[in-house]
Amino acid sequence: MPFETATRVRYAETDQMGVVYHSNYIIYFEIGRTEAMRSLGSAYAELERRGLVLAITEVCAKYHAPARYDDVLTIRTWLRELSKARLRFEYEILRDGARLCTGFTVLAFLDRHAGMKPVRCPDDVEQMMLPTVEPK
Repeated sequence: MPFETATRVRYAETDQMGVVYHSNYIIYFEIGRTEAMRSLGSAYAELERRGLVLAITEVCAKYHAPARYDDVLTIRTWLRELSKARLRFEYEILRDGARLCTGFTVLAFLDRHAGMKPVRCPDDVEQMMLPTVEPK
């Protein structure tokens, strides 16, 4: 099952027409991803304390319908791939069950103490997350 979290569209996230500005969907993806990871016991803040950073290497968003000011959005998040050094999350943004946006992000594990060089996913993080990987 995907992880689900909700957010309400704030006025600052909209354009002059009251429609969510396209780049804010990437922020919604981040909300879904960070809350999904937190629910698994692998919060970003804990990774950063360990000197690890998850850097986005690829992002894609497909817009299906507009979200507007004060809408309550459901962010559905799936972990689709977990390789030695990367994660791929997929997302679906919904309003009242209607699909507004779909997309994905690919993130790489980097070691802050080693000049931001790519590193393997830590074993404990892999063990936490591997059971949640949902094949397409």
